[in-house]
Amino acid sequence: MTGKTAPQPGDPAPEAGDTAPQPASATTPAPETGNTTPQPAGTTPKAKGEPLAEEEADDDDGDDDGDDDEGSGQGLYEHFSITADKGQTLIRLDKYLTCRMEKCSRNRIQAAADSGNILVNGKPAKSSYKVKPLDRISLVMPYPRREVEIIPENIPLDIVYEDDDLLIVNKAAGMVVHPGHGNYQGTLVNALTYHLRTLPMFREGDMRAGLVHRIDKDTSGLLVIAKNELAHARLAKQFFDHTIHRRYVALVWGNFEEDEGTITGNIGRDPRDRLKMHVFADGSEGKHAVTHWCVLRRYGYVTLVECRLETGRTHQIRVHMAWQGHPLFNDARYGGDRILKGTTFAKYRQFIENCFALMPRQALHARSLGFVHPTTHREVCFESELPEDFRAVLAKWDTYVAAGRTDEETL
Repeated sequence: MTGKTAPQPGDPAPEAGDTAPQPASATTPAPETGNTTPQPAGTTPKAKGEPLAEEEADDDDGDDDGDDDEGSGQGLYEHFSITADKGQTLIRLDKYLTCRMEKCSRNRIQAAADSGNILVNGKPAKSSYKVKPLDRISLVMPYPRREVEIIPENIPLDIVYEDDDLLIVNKAAGMVVHPGHGNYQGTLVNALTYHLRTLPMFREGDMRAGLVHRIDKDTSGLLVIAKNELAHARLAKQFFDHTIHRRYVALVWGNFEEDEGTITGNIGRDPRDRLKMHVFADGSEGKHAVTHWCVLRRYGYVTLVECRLETGRTHQIRVHMAWQGHPLFNDARYGGDRILKGTTFAKYRQFIENCFALMPRQALHARSLGFVHPTTHREVCFESELPEDFRAVLAKWDTYVAAGRTDEETL
């Protein structure tokens, strides 16, 4: 939940036959950006971290389409890149990284390998892999929460509802949920820490105080915030059990043959691009994910849909829709920021560019949120209107369709 990160257990005893990493020498090749800097002879260089964007969180049970991870409480990650020396002798990967990385136990390294978060030369590697000369190693590790200072900020909040146990916030697109590398201020947690500073839960400067789930930085819509530990525990349990009712509105590229449907496909981190999620159709990797959708409005080249999450995984709606050939409108990460459907005319290209300018983010809004109240035990449901940028884009599409322009020569 929101507790402090548990201490790491001690490293296991070294295995026979492993040779310690060789010190970097003056002849070590210059690393690429993000790799470790060559050290003087006789030293063992430590890995440098290149932090990932805030929204690239772990994908634990209860994750919403915006990167929730209330299961583990680990929401910030660093990306490390290391290149083995020319003279590196064979050594187990977990032991090699333990020697190269500060304050990182062998158990943590092994856990990262087990979850597929360590790549050697671009491919997932096991802890037992033997590091070879000039191997390029990249890994993702949780950023220690204790190193993040929460600065209370008097940032206005759009509060839809509030009582003694919780509040419902309508988050604007562009606001990061909690502090991380490059986003130490201006986040929702900074605002909550200020507005709820008299409550015990928000006095300790916990980076996750009150958070039960998250949505992406560039997704707008509803979030529930717990104001005490009991409310937090009971709300988190509902997310874990997938009994929370969440509905999103999305504008996607293309037209659906049916009026409604269900997308089922395991979701995990993309092994080729760690900033993206990927659908593993054969179920060999990732976590079970189900998205139900129905058409709200057809515009010919794009479609307005409502998505209901049965599960909640990182980027679930975005990656499921892209997998089906319907990326979200202007979703740069999953290819929706290009003209995928429409005409070949210059006026159409200008029309789309104008829409992108009106809504410079993925067209996704968390419209409704329903759950059982943690203390009254009554079912409650909250709604949020589409934000101005979303409405403006839909108005342009309404005008475009009304003019009959979707009958022109298509791409």
